[in-house]
Amino acid sequence: MEAKIIRLASRPKGMPTLENFAFDAQQMPSPQEGELLLKALYISVDPYMRGRMSDAKSYVAPYAVGEPITGGVVAEVVESRHAHFAKGDVVLGTLPWQTYCISDGSGLNKLPQKVAPLSYYLGILGMPGLTAYCGLFLIGAPKAGETVVVSGAAGAVGTVVGQLAKINGCRVVGIAGSDEKIRYLTEELGFDVALNYKTTHNIGAAIAEACPDGVDIYFDNVGGEISDGVYARINKFARIAICGQIATYNATTPPVGPRVEGTLLKKSALMKGFIVSDYASHFGEATRDLARWVQEGKLQYQEHIIEGFENLPNAFFGLFTGENTGKQLVKVAEPSPIQT
Repeated sequence: MEAKIIRLASRPKGMPTLENFAFDAQQMPSPQEGELLLKALYISVDPYMRGRMSDAKSYVAPYAVGEPITGGVVAEVVESRHAHFAKGDVVLGTLPWQTYCISDGSGLNKLPQKVAPLSYYLGILGMPGLTAYCGLFLIGAPKAGETVVVSGAAGAVGTVVGQLAKINGCRVVGIAGSDEKIRYLTEELGFDVALNYKTTHNIGAAIAEACPDGVDIYFDNVGGEISDGVYARINKFARIAICGQIATYNATTPPVGPRVEGTLLKKSALMKGFIVSDYASHFGEATRDLARWVQEGKLQYQEHIIEGFENLPNAFFGLFTGENTGKQLVKVAEPSPIQT
């Protein structure tokens, strides 16, 4: 069986290009005792992957040049010689960008196949949903009536953060990059106000107008000038959860902006960066709550699914140009029919 593979060909400088990826293929061996052969169904592309393409020290090891990119994958077991997995099982794990791969089962979690669409386990019931839940509730600690601002509000994490804040009785202001995204946030997801930063001449003034009572919680997925505008409006004892800084990921020089320490001091405000794995002990409760709210219709969710394994790099690029609303995914294959 031949597997298609996408490897990191070189480390990008600035915005990645197709030249940074190498397309390859190889024959897959049969699984040995304790192994299983997996077929990729859905592959996630996420902003954090840009950091792993560089060799700078970070919270996770960089990708090795010449090796396959890895990330979140929903896959089907097509052959198993592993005691804990059977043919037809669907699993979630951190796996290589390959149409087929061999695994020893480490880090794989079996997924129920009738609870929610399988793609949701890479989104609202997976890392993005857990990130939204943990960052908002464990750092933001929202109280009814408070004002929550979300940057990158139309992305996989931001859409969930805003809805969770609304469930908790907060006033929610989202910041996104197109009129269609603004409409989606306000008309479909229930955000109180949404701002299009691409057509707003003075984002700081727009944030001030949208938040007449100031900002109690800022969930930051973006950084840059948008965050500078929010910091100027934070209230006493504000909480700021730093989830991402996508505005600066492709920068070739260190970004320069207002120094925020004085504002944090005067406002007795908390700013905390976090990685979702910091809160792994809370994943059980988070998943239960998220699943319940999805089933109750309290959480709406949108996916931007691109078909075709070969389109993984282009789907990744789309994260930085704002093409996606909701979770960006690539569908690689259909699952086999569930046997009854």
